[in-house]
Amino acid sequence: MNAYAAPAFKAKGQWIMSFDYGEGGNFVEKNRQRDKTSGYNNKGDDFEAKQRVRLQLDAVASESLSGTVYFEIGDTVWGKASDGGALGADGRIVELKRAYIDWIAPDTDLKVRMGLQGIALPAYTTQASQILDDDVAAVVLSNKFNDNVTLTAFWARPYNDNFLGSSPEYDARGYKRSGTYPTDYMDNVDLFALLLPMSFDGVKVTPWAMLGFVGPNAFRSPADDNYYGNAYGRFSNGTTPAVWANKQYKKDYNDNYATGFWAGITGEVTMWDPFRLAWDLNYGGIYNDQEALNRGGFYGSLLGEYKLDWGTPGLYFWYSTGDNNNPKDGSERMATLSANGNNQFSNFAGNGNPYIAREGVLGSTLVGTWGVGGRVKDVSFVEGLKHTLRVNYFGGTNSPAMAKYITGKKDVGGTGVNWWQYRNHRPVGDFNQNDGLYLTTMDSALEFGLTSDYKIHDNLTFSVDAAYIALWLDQSKSVWGGGWIAGTNQTSWLGSNSITDAWNINASFVYDF
Repeated sequence: MNAYAAPAFKAKGQWIMSFDYGEGGNFVEKNRQRDKTSGYNNKGDDFEAKQRVRLQLDAVASESLSGTVYFEIGDTVWGKASDGGALGADGRIVELKRAYIDWIAPDTDLKVRMGLQGIALPAYTTQASQILDDDVAAVVLSNKFNDNVTLTAFWARPYNDNFLGSSPEYDARGYKRSGTYPTDYMDNVDLFALLLPMSFDGVKVTPWAMLGFVGPNAFRSPADDNYYGNAYGRFSNGTTPAVWANKQYKKDYNDNYATGFWAGITGEVTMWDPFRLAWDLNYGGIYNDQEALNRGGFYGSLLGEYKLDWGTPGLYFWYSTGDNNNPKDGSERMATLSANGNNQFSNFAGNGNPYIAREGVLGSTLVGTWGVGGRVKDVSFVEGLKHTLRVNYFGGTNSPAMAKYITGKKDVGGTGVNWWQYRNHRPVGDFNQNDGLYLTTMDSALEFGLTSDYKIHDNLTFSVDAAYIALWLDQSKSVWGGGWIAGTNQTSWLGSNSITDAWNINASFVYDF
């Protein structure tokens, strides 16, 4: 009978009570009642109260073996029955966020982590990858060769066994299929990556590369003619609109895997302390056997900051390629997977708020935009109280001609492409749930943000985050303005649009232990 050492259990977690008041930026057609908003971004009330609990339990057998399970309860909107926040509570809302084991191969320095875990590609400027930063099932191997060089490799499987199969001979559009496909047929998404973090005196550099294979049924429902997600809209899934270039229809199912490739080099220089220089340079693309389904582009950012006794002022710049004026050649925007990390450039326009405040008004990534920003962080003149002030200017890098396809004023055309995919004039902010508001080179936004954190107790923080976004979208007929919907038997007038700025004030009480 084998003898086992009793593991030591360690617990940590976080409670958040959050209160929001504000209004979301809207870009809607005036004369359509379904598009009008009475609350925040047409998805919530002006005022909302929420809470979230995260609990992590580590079972540590030794320095060479441990297991971790991480639960999340919430986000719970106060008063909402489906969240367990209505009278009587008792909501079934406990989620398994992470569950993995860590072990070291005997007589080696090879560390292994297996299971549901958080994986983030490197980012030194935003501190959050614009490609992948989320929880995913994976195996990660890491070996430290010396004090300067480490090699990390991982295999991740974000999607598999979700396709429910297909049996109808014809799809919803009447196109004949080449055959029937069983449940779970060719619906896996697999990622393979290598990272080489190198650290020297005052310099850190991490080159990395990732290869992906995406099954043709990974994001498709049965009897559905949506062969691929659409970078310009219609899907709420965080991965689908980011991966695929546009929506097309074919006579048969596509039996070919798409190939994804991402690479980058990121780093920082601190040898001139207190001055810090950081950069991120990334490329990401998805390639198919049809050009219109391809998507690929670049993203780069640069940050310089100087640490003083009273705070750290900094300036930063970013640029990401955008779509050209031809949807038939695919998208020129960088392909992203799921960027849910805390983007330190922006707490409101981006998804930088570390708690459960409203965020991501302009998008969860910086893809399809360029911008410049300045901040002064960790300003403190009173013990226990610190502030961070941000000002960001956003500009679009997408061709204005694409707005005509999105609003339906212009037919996409071409074999296998249906004009009616764009005919519904919806709020532009809904057209790409993951990449956010679609900004052309004629559009821009200006964000002001102030975050204040006060330590009530050693483990209890009171945080107030206030932000305002001024939005300028071109409403001429050549961009987002009125016009006739393109396509057969479509004679509806789009009319003009109503643009409103976005603002929000969040107060959060955070207990960490």
